[in-house]
Amino acid sequence: MTTTSDVDTVNARRLSASAHEHLWMHFSRHADVAEDIPVMVRGEGAYVWDSTGKRYLDGLAGLFAVQVGHGREELAEAAAKQTRELAYFPLWGHAHPTAIELAERLANDAPGDLNKVFFTVSGGESVETAWKLAKQYFKLTGKPTKHKVVSRSLAYHGTSAGALSITGLPGAKQDFEPLVPSALKVPNTNFYRAPEHSDDYEAFGRWAADQIAQAIEFEGPDTVAAVFLEPLQNTGGCFPPPPGYFERVREICDTYDVLLVSDEVICAFGRLGHDFGAKRYGYQPDMITTAKGLTSGYAPLGAVMVSDRLAEPFRRGTNTFMHGSTYGGHPVSCAVALANLDIMERDGIYGHVLANEQAFRSTLDKLTDLPIVGDVRGAGFFYGIELVKDKVTKESFTAEESERVLRGRVSQSLFDNGLYCRADDRGEPVIQLSPPLICEQSHFDEIEQILRTALTDGWAHL
Repeated sequence: MTTTSDVDTVNARRLSASAHEHLWMHFSRHADVAEDIPVMVRGEGAYVWDSTGKRYLDGLAGLFAVQVGHGREELAEAAAKQTRELAYFPLWGHAHPTAIELAERLANDAPGDLNKVFFTVSGGESVETAWKLAKQYFKLTGKPTKHKVVSRSLAYHGTSAGALSITGLPGAKQDFEPLVPSALKVPNTNFYRAPEHSDDYEAFGRWAADQIAQAIEFEGPDTVAAVFLEPLQNTGGCFPPPPGYFERVREICDTYDVLLVSDEVICAFGRLGHDFGAKRYGYQPDMITTAKGLTSGYAPLGAVMVSDRLAEPFRRGTNTFMHGSTYGGHPVSCAVALANLDIMERDGIYGHVLANEQAFRSTLDKLTDLPIVGDVRGAGFFYGIELVKDKVTKESFTAEESERVLRGRVSQSLFDNGLYCRADDRGEPVIQLSPPLICEQSHFDEIEQILRTALTDGWAHL
């Protein structure tokens, strides 16, 4: 007699086999993809389940996106309702109600005079849009040589040709070079490995910001259009800005007539306890790039918030921003975003993050008693744990050790023990944590216990 369990097992195997044969997964080594690929089939709250019925705590909110948790019926209903009314229409010279309402809402919430909203499909497309807009803005205002951009070492800004050029990860770029020229890199704000002022956090921040001024001076201020910075840098393991850092960056940008773009694809919509990360750190950008948490990942949508000053030249004569996409501002995605923002406001999600961030941090800090844990850093519900071989010297892993321990042991152990998160070796070896914003102490404790098990095992094999 065939049981339901037998049928489920056969179906799970079939899905894995089909994925192995046909599905080209993103950022994945084909040689490492096993035939029993995990297939996620359901989500509820802070958890997801695979096709075998195993449960995992989603410690990465999908991909820094699922702010309000999985399985929200309100978001499914918003999508269904909009699909029945107007499933699709482009924003090419026309408008539709959900895009209009969402643009107005974002403009009202954004800091300062960021009153114009350009919709995209993804974070990388938002970054691409912001760079193109910056270059055209300076052409329209009589400064056509200003086209270069400054970003930080290790920072990730996307995979399209322009966004990848801004990205500061050499390993992510080398196979696709040559890319767009004139993308400059400066040091990030990793104080744990500060090359200067290692005993003075504020002085280190001033030094790091001044590297931006130095890069602009070296290239020539009349050639630099924009600086792209995340409020809290993701890749490398959550680098917060030191006190005064963004104040100094804003001063530098004003001095050299360079635009400050706050890349908030991860940091916006509650990840740091505010609707926009720029508000948390008290600076005024000229543009904000977003995606991910705007819809809690339930539908693809990004947006670029643009200041009145940058929008003004495009209102003259025949000036046109020759840029757009088929699905930018999709009616269904905009409807989901509006419902998502309603949930965040109704449930007090931002306040929940601010009220619980210290409890999350304190729970993760318990792991510093392990010899492999060098540093815990971050803010809100967004943390990185840097792993080391020696806590006194801060000696990191070799490439072979990172491959063997981080990829070969820790990543698999975390997953086997029911925690989905990222063990990242694109800078120093780190564990990245970015759970849904609905999480509370019980989830923090579960994360800590699974991490403790996996890291203890990793140390034993180091």
